[in-house]
Amino acid sequence: MFKIGNVTVKNRVMTAPLAGISDNAFRAIMHEHGAGLTYTEMISDKGLMHGNKKTRLMLRIFPDEGPVALQLFGGNPLTLAEAVRIVEQESAADIIDLNLGCPVPKVVKGNGGASLMKDENLAADIVRAMVNATDKPITVKLRSGWDASNINAISLAKKLEAAGASAIAIHPRTRVQMYRGKADWSMIKAVVDAVDIPIIGNGDIRSPEDAKRMLDETGCAAVMIGRGAMGNPWLIRQTVSLLETGAYDQHVTLQERLTTIKSHANRLIENKGEKLALLQLRTHVPWYIKSLPHASSIRRLVTKVTNKTSLVTLLDDYFDQLKNEENL
Repeated sequence: MFKIGNVTVKNRVMTAPLAGISDNAFRAIMHEHGAGLTYTEMISDKGLMHGNKKTRLMLRIFPDEGPVALQLFGGNPLTLAEAVRIVEQESAADIIDLNLGCPVPKVVKGNGGASLMKDENLAADIVRAMVNATDKPITVKLRSGWDASNINAISLAKKLEAAGASAIAIHPRTRVQMYRGKADWSMIKAVVDAVDIPIIGNGDIRSPEDAKRMLDETGCAAVMIGRGAMGNPWLIRQTVSLLETGAYDQHVTLQERLTTIKSHANRLIENKGEKLALLQLRTHVPWYIKSLPHASSIRRLVTKVTNKTSLVTLLDDYFDQLKNEENL
């Protein structure tokens, strides 16, 4: 258990903001499996200010979630402060996070995401404006720097702390690296040693042992798991168990896997409607079954599903087949 500003986080395991993934359904599943904190997808400050319907829907936080950090991106102190005020009025988010790490060209060209790491004073001004616009904790997610010649996470972290940030999450790759190469965990430790606010480590956590090693090697307050949790909420549960008890159950039953997929599907359909949910499940279902036999054939069949009933039938038949093979 630790605190981010005035928000108590029940454990040291959280999930990362993932564009197109970290919606209500995903977050609820992760909380069910023990996540102490989840993050929304990136939300545009300008999208909120212009009243974009799709963007405003991303503000929804449901009762079966929580706590949740809502992540904003943009490049202007005034517009981000206004976005914070909109979040105050329309969202149940517990924490508001500023994205300084997204490497995607569309975001970077708009002076958002990782591009802000090139202007430390502007980044600090933005955080200061956001802090002044709310009583909720303001946090930041950043990278090591723009490229190998501009590694500035330490100096930037100090300025963000002075500007009022309550915590910082760091993914220790540069913007130029994108998601390639190995995350340099020594940078997490360097930032931990440089500031007094909680530092959250992110990058290359694919097992509970990885998470424990990151905590031990860097001294960070918590770990943030991103792509490793896609289709694998059991990684969250296992990591929490390892950190709190020293052991964890590696086995995930077929029935538990099927129940979780159906739960995710039901939440998506309820929140987004059947048509959009089924499109998104073409991505989620393959992640859930990627380690199972015959997964490739099911991936192809999922793309042809047109309604919830046919999806459930497909899943039930597939898992019945697996259970029968398991009993042979």
